[in-house]
Amino acid sequence: MSLSVENLKVYYQTLQGDAQALDGVTFTIEDGEIMGLAGESGCGKTTLGYSLVHLAPPKRFVGGTLTLDGEELPIWDSERMQSFRFKKVSIIPQYAMSAMNPTRKIGRMIADLLEARKVSFKDTLPELKRRLDLVKLSHDVLNLYPIELSGGMKQRMVMVLSTLLNPSLLVADEVTSALDVSSQKAVAELLVEFRDREFVKSMMVVTHDISVLYQIADTIMIMYAGKLAEKAATNVIINAPRHPYTQLLISSLPEIGVKYAEKKLTGIPGNPPMLLNPPTGCRFRDRCPLAFERCQEEPPFSEVAKGHHVACWKVEGAHA
Repeated sequence: MSLSVENLKVYYQTLQGDAQALDGVTFTIEDGEIMGLAGESGCGKTTLGYSLVHLAPPKRFVGGTLTLDGEELPIWDSERMQSFRFKKVSIIPQYAMSAMNPTRKIGRMIADLLEARKVSFKDTLPELKRRLDLVKLSHDVLNLYPIELSGGMKQRMVMVLSTLLNPSLLVADEVTSALDVSSQKAVAELLVEFRDREFVKSMMVVTHDISVLYQIADTIMIMYAGKLAEKAATNVIINAPRHPYTQLLISSLPEIGVKYAEKKLTGIPGNPPMLLNPPTGCRFRDRCPLAFERCQEEPPFSEVAKGHHVACWKVEGAHA
């Protein structure tokens, strides 16, 4: 098993009080698994991804247990996490195009990064060049400043940087959102290749674009308002979702070949709750077409079939 997260709670400290961005999140990612993480903006998916790598104010660790390859992941202690970052857990940030130091040439920046982790740049250089070849970047980029690279080139460079020390877990946050369609496809395929070549053991791909996950993810986990709604194999989430929120989310996606002059796209009515003072029970109940009295109690995130977890009182087997 690669990653195990148990009852993770991470809040944002604000002047109005704590925003409960992650409130009791429990899941696992197995060795070799690419898990997609999806949901509406503000559901907590980016907070979850970043919390596994770098937890800084205003985010505050409230509780939970995390293990990576059987070793505790001390996300609440920035100093202790320093030995895990890049070597054990790494991230391709959402704004990867701005992630590199603009005042340093890329080769010098990589050398500094490796030196800080007591890794020889000279010894690593042959592997670095092999990976540049893999992502179709010239070795000359090492003598360039980040501003001299295009957006797609920067994204591929950051992918190489983030995985150079073969971390066990890679968090990829919205890695295709700022790219054109052809670059999106290339980056998505590279993520799978990095897993297949065992540059990383497992991966969490955070995105609002479920079509990307359909191409590359083994499993998809759906979040809503700081809670988990559903997790299952990708084809199950796309073709046979069980949670009402997941069903509405999937049904709101456009279908290829359908003329929407004749059939209008439908969204999910209402808005997610404020996380400063979230409702008790199921957080989706005010928007849910199946809500009933018991939804005032919080449903457990239960396994309804092998590898299929749902948090809903209406789903048969979810609260057996």
